[in-house]
Order: sequence, then C-alpha cells, then structure tokens
Amino acid sequence: MNQNTIEDGKTMALIGYITLLGTLVAYFMNRSKNNEFATFHIGQALRAWITGIIAGFLAKLLIMSTGLGLFSVLQYVGLVLAIIGAINAMNGKVEKIPFVGNIG
Repeated sequence: MNQNTIEDGKTMALIGYITLLGTLVAYFMNRSKNNEFATFHIGQALRAWITGIIAGFLAKLLIMSTGLGLFSVLQYVGLVLAIIGAINAMNGKVEKIPFVGNIG
C-alpha cells in the first residue's frame, strides 16, 4: 500500500471509528473509491463496535446476576478499541486492533 492510498483514505478511516453510524457512513463513502486503507480500517472499526455491544450486554448480565458494579468497566471495551484503531489510522498504520482484529 503506497503513501497516496493511505493519505486518501485517512478521512474515511477516521470517520469509521467515530460511532457505529460513522462506520456505516464511511463504508458507503468508500464503496465508490474502494480505498484499500479505508477498507481495512472500516473493517477494524466494525469489529470494535460489535465487540463493544457484546461486552456491554455481558456487563449488564454480570451486574444483574452478581450485583457487582465493577463489571460496568466492560462497557468501555468498544470505545477503547475504537480509540486504538483511530490512533493507528491517524498515524497511517495498518495494524489490527487487539483481541478482535483477526476475527472475520
């Protein structure tokens, strides 16, 4: 992947990490351009947000069943993964996010 591809795709890649809606917007923006860098980061953003939804659901189940509010920390997993991915995209790196970057 050359530097021009990375520079052209940075905006779409960063939009993908803003929210799940941003991921959908970036996906549809990238369909016509088919930028390889943006496509990679949109996929990583989707993994981050889906992981966040699942972790939030599990956190609520664990809090309800155990009564321990400590599990509420799990609700931030998706946000942390998205921030890591956004930093990678901003720096022009093609690195997978931790734990779930290889899934799919």
